[in-house]
Amino acid sequence: MTRFALFVLAFSLASCAVNPVTGDRQLALVSEGQEIQIGREVASNAAQEFGLVKDEALQAYVQALGSRLAQASERPDLPWSFQVVDEATPNAFAAPGGFIFVTRGLLALLRNEAELVSILGHEIGHVTARHSVAMMSRAQLAQLGIGIASVLSPTAAQFGELAAGGLQLLFLKYGRDAEREADDLGYRYALEQGYDVREMVNVFAALQQSAQLAGQNPVPSWQASHPYPAERIQRINRQLASLPPASMDRRIGEAEYLQRIDGLAYGENPRKGYFDDHRFLHPELAFRMDFPRGWRTQNLSKAVVAGSPKEDALLQLMLAAGSPQDAANTFFSQQGMTIGRTETGTVGGLPAISGDFEVQTDQVRLGGVVTFIELDGRTYRILGYTPVQQRATYGKTFRTAMNSFARLTSPEALNRQPLQISVVRLPRRMTLQEFSASYPSMISVPELGLINQLQGPEDVMPAGFRAKRVIDIGN
Repeated sequence: MTRFALFVLAFSLASCAVNPVTGDRQLALVSEGQEIQIGREVASNAAQEFGLVKDEALQAYVQALGSRLAQASERPDLPWSFQVVDEATPNAFAAPGGFIFVTRGLLALLRNEAELVSILGHEIGHVTARHSVAMMSRAQLAQLGIGIASVLSPTAAQFGELAAGGLQLLFLKYGRDAEREADDLGYRYALEQGYDVREMVNVFAALQQSAQLAGQNPVPSWQASHPYPAERIQRINRQLASLPPASMDRRIGEAEYLQRIDGLAYGENPRKGYFDDHRFLHPELAFRMDFPRGWRTQNLSKAVVAGSPKEDALLQLMLAAGSPQDAANTFFSQQGMTIGRTETGTVGGLPAISGDFEVQTDQVRLGGVVTFIELDGRTYRILGYTPVQQRATYGKTFRTAMNSFARLTSPEALNRQPLQISVVRLPRRMTLQEFSASYPSMISVPELGLINQLQGPEDVMPAGFRAKRVIDIGN
């Protein structure tokens, strides 16, 4: 078969479907049933990875708002789901098939229902326009094309990964166009349901202010998968300029929205573990461990890690399957593993198994120590490793950290709760600075301005303004 025939065969395997939004024919190698199945799996993983906010009233509120928009969209029959995940970073995302998530960190930046609806509408737009389906289909076809080229040409096989990277850059423009289309769809969905779409501008302004406060440098809009907020604000303002006068007041829903998020957790959730200087404490799992002073630490969803100042050693704490003995057997049976001295005993009064090891990676031979500890029916694996020539330097540091693992007994730490948003109805006109002084908050004035969509300490809030602050409920 000729190269041309193979190329034609590759494209003949691709099917086309009508885009529900545009009515145009669209490449679709993923059926709607497959789209829903993939979405369910992604949604399940997301819920496990982040966890859901434990507030049934808030979850029902967001589900109701999203469902109302989705039922009036081009794809009302999808199994639409709208959930709030327990994540402090402001974000929202859509899995294929109608599974939408917003983070509580994003809810903290918003002031009203119209703003939230514009976000939900944007994410619904990604699903109704089948953006993820198009991207998956193009990726599959690109991989098929590279595979065929690799069979036909050994040279192409050598550059397969490079070609794949080039295709990703090619499809980056599609991603930005998809974001703009989702903005337009979110605008239309919100408008059709009677919401004041002027509030959409506030969302992008808050995201821009959040990035600036976090010290993030804006990237050129042509290089980002999402258009930069300033560009999105300009586009929405152009649409607003052509909007005819409303025959009746459009819905904003400030009081209802702020009532729903009053008491919502703010910032990182210490129930998932937190650092107090170099000590890591986990209230829900009731353990503590001291990491080396001066090491860079991070509490990830499935592990706590610490890196040495010279970036030549790493400590990792995570859960392991089975008993300490089962977990140790699994670890030491890995291919290429050389086992050194092992011992069974206790750490902090808890059953433990420890051992030295060496293992060869593609780049370097590593040496380290691993300890498996049992607490309340769970097995924890603490792993420390470094290039084998550095093992003598870090061996004592690894073991000191591992031997610090113990049951958490401090009532204060065990009862540690996240900070919370508290909504205050102002009795009089005051500036942001005056509000901070009259109603003390656990965050800085600039951050207080961010969650109230104010730009500076002298910005004025009128009497009756519903202002958000962040409080400590008894830690």
